[in-house]
Amino acid sequence: MEHQKSYVLRTVEERKVRLIRLWFCDVLGQLKSIAISPVELEAVFEDGIQFDGSAIDGFSRVQESDVLAIPDASSFQLVTWGDGTEVSARMFCDLVNLDGTPFEGDPRQVLKRNLQRAHDAGFTLMCAPEVEFFYLESDDPSTVPQPLDSASYFDLTTKDVSSDIRRVTLQRLETVGIPVEYSFHEDAPSQHEIDLRYTDALSMADNIMTLRLVVREVALQHGVHATFMPKPIAGVQGSGMHTHMSLFTAESNAFYEDGAQSNLSPVAQKFIAGLLRHAPEITAVTNQLVNSYKRLVSGFEAPVHVSWACNNRSALVRVPVTKRGKEAEATRIEYRAIDPACNPYLAFSVLLAAGMAGVEGGYELPSEAATNLFELTEAERTALGITSLPSSLSEALDEMEASDLAREALGEHIFEWFLRNKRAEWAEYKAHVSQFELDRYLKNW
Repeated sequence: MEHQKSYVLRTVEERKVRLIRLWFCDVLGQLKSIAISPVELEAVFEDGIQFDGSAIDGFSRVQESDVLAIPDASSFQLVTWGDGTEVSARMFCDLVNLDGTPFEGDPRQVLKRNLQRAHDAGFTLMCAPEVEFFYLESDDPSTVPQPLDSASYFDLTTKDVSSDIRRVTLQRLETVGIPVEYSFHEDAPSQHEIDLRYTDALSMADNIMTLRLVVREVALQHGVHATFMPKPIAGVQGSGMHTHMSLFTAESNAFYEDGAQSNLSPVAQKFIAGLLRHAPEITAVTNQLVNSYKRLVSGFEAPVHVSWACNNRSALVRVPVTKRGKEAEATRIEYRAIDPACNPYLAFSVLLAAGMAGVEGGYELPSEAATNLFELTEAERTALGITSLPSSLSEALDEMEASDLAREALGEHIFEWFLRNKRAEWAEYKAHVSQFELDRYLKNW
C-alpha cells in the first residue's frame, strides 16, 4: 500500500494534477465526492477526511455522525473533464469510524468484507457486467421519454445517431483506465450496451460507478440524457446488467473441470445452486427500484423464473458457451436479473454470499431448464419445480426481510436502513395515481 501511495504522490506532482476527487457512494449507490488540492493529499492519506455521516442517506444518525474517508490508492486514476484540458484525478474511498474500524454504512466496506470471507475460503470473485442504458432527448419527467433513434441490435446505419456519443464515451472510459470489451446498439430504440472486461469484483464495482458518471456526462455534453432506469419506455425491453461471474483460486478458475457437465466444476455447480435457492431473498438488492419490476416481466427477454441453463436466455442463470481452447479460463456463469440501477457494491455482495452459501453448504444443482420457460404454462413450470422471482418491490422486500443471508451479507446497519427506505418508496408508489389508471378508469367508472 505504501508504494501505491508513493506512486500516487509522484504522479500527481509529475502530471501537475490540480484537483483530486475522492469518491464514495451512499447506500442506494448515488456517487458522492469531496475535492482536495494536491497539497492536502499526503495528509489525507495519513489521516483521512472527517465529515458528518448523518448528512448522507443511510450513513449515520446525528448522535453518531462523524466518519472518516480514507482514499484507496489502488483506485487512483487520472481523468479529464469538460473540454479535456483539465487534468485531475480520482480515488475511491473506504469509510471508517473515528477509531479506524470499518464503517457499517459504507457499501464498499460491505463488499470488501464479503470478498475477504471468500478469500479466506480460497476464492477470488471475478466478474464482468453487460451494462445497458438508454439515450433520451431530455430528462423531463413530465413528458413521455423520447428515444433518439429507431435502430435495433448491432445497427451501424444512419438510424444509430447515438453512435458518436457512444464512441466518445468509450474513449473517455479508456482514458480513465476502464477497459471495454464490447459496445453496441441494443434491441430497443436508443438503447445501448457497454460490456466491461473481466476483473476482480471490487475493481469492477468501482468501474461501474465511474462508467455511469462518464456515460451521463458525455450525453449531457451532447445535449441529451442518458438513463440507467431499468424500464424508461413502455412496450420495449428494459435495461439489464447481466453479470458474468467466476471464482478463481490462486492457481486457476475454480469453476472449470474438464469433462464435467458443461465443464462446470463441483464448486461452480454448488455456486449456481446457491444463487437459485437464495435469488428471491437478494432480488430487492439486485433490483432495488419500483421500476425494476416493470422490466422483470414475461415477454421482454428479462428472466423471471428461478432456473439455470446452458445457452438458454429465458433462465435466471445462464452458462455461456466458451470459445474452443479457452474453456479453462473462460468457464463462467451469467446472472441475468440484476439491473444497472443497483448499488454494485451491495449487489455483488449478496450475489457472492448466495453463491458461497451453496459452495459451503454443499447445495445440489437442480436439473437444467432446457426449454424456453416463457412458453410453458404455470402448471408445467410448477411440475418442473421452477419458481418465480418476486414480481414487485414489495414482494422482494418481504423475501429480503426474512433472509438471514441478506442480513449477514449487508450487515445490520445497511439491512435495516435499506428495508425502511424501500418500504417508504413502495408506500409512496402505492398512493400514486398513474396515467394508466386515469386512461383506463376515469371515463367509465
